Amino acid sequence: MSGARKRVTLEEVAAHAGVGRGTVSRVINGAENVSPETRELVERAVAELNYVPNHAARSLAASRTDSIALVIAEPEARLFSDPFFAGIIRGITSELTATGRQLLLTMAGTPEERANLEGYLSGGHVDGVLLLSQHRDDPLPGFLVNIGVPTVQGGRSIGPQVVPQMVDVDNHLGAHVAVGHLLERGRRKIATISGPIDMIAGLHRLGGYREALMLAGLPEYIAHGDFTELSGARCMRELLERTPDLDAVFAASDLMAVGALRVLAEAGRRVPQDVAVVGFDDSSHAQFTGLSSVHQPIEDMGREMVRLLTSLISGLGAGERPSRAALVLTPHLVIRESS
Repeated sequence: MSGARKRVTLEEVAAHAGVGRGTVSRVINGAENVSPETRELVERAVAELNYVPNHAARSLAASRTDSIALVIAEPEARLFSDPFFAGIIRGITSELTATGRQLLLTMAGTPEERANLEGYLSGGHVDGVLLLSQHRDDPLPGFLVNIGVPTVQGGRSIGPQVVPQMVDVDNHLGAHVAVGHLLERGRRKIATISGPIDMIAGLHRLGGYREALMLAGLPEYIAHGDFTELSGARCMRELLERTPDLDAVFAASDLMAVGALRVLAEAGRRVPQDVAVVGFDDSSHAQFTGLSSVHQPIEDMGREMVRLLTSLISGLGAGERPSRAALVLTPHLVIRESS
């Protein structure tokens, strides 16, 4: 029985075509400084020998790994419970497939995870990083900027270290539109369950809520959650105790809205007759529960992050300095039964 077929080498292609190894490399990599006649000789040799380029060797020679890291600065439990992450990963992988690069999913929710990740990224194991769910005191963005790894952040920077390249959704506008809808429905005691204010999304959604109420000349009723269903339930109980006659709630995530809906049902409050509810994300939870929600183009956000990172990596490979690049996507409100 014969063994596995030996891989044809670049040197064998060069010998077959009667040219140098460097010439073959230039033809395979699409260089323009090769005559048409020589290009034809090399392409014929490649076809006749059934030569397959060694992409791993080419990546090594070019100091490229053909892989990028998606770093999520959250505990593992949040990754699998929050539909936001599933949506953005779908967008990232759909765009990444066309680039031929592999995706490495990593968590950085604890100091130990961050320390391990910093050591790995310092070793040049990835071509670039997509960074999600940054908190104010997170040292990782500054670390990535300092070591010069091409990085694109999902959401604006909130800490002292700014990642120049980012893709975000206009969270302030989305919250403002949500509260404006509740005002149009005649609601006047509108509470919010905010996200964590050490995250830019939580801060901006709270800002949109506050601005809409200020313009309407109405008071604020605020409880601070952390984007989880459990915190939504806790905050809803707190709001009902403080303001029993509230007539609307804007929850800064669908998961928190689901927790609020559960507590309202337990308290005998009808939705939307007694209390109207609007969430944020327009996730599958909103669709299944009839929840009005601010739709943010999560998959588009993931795709745009990959496009920006790919452009950044290519530019650095050509010796270009990265320029600041920011893209902000526009959300819209999807109205359902809850409001």
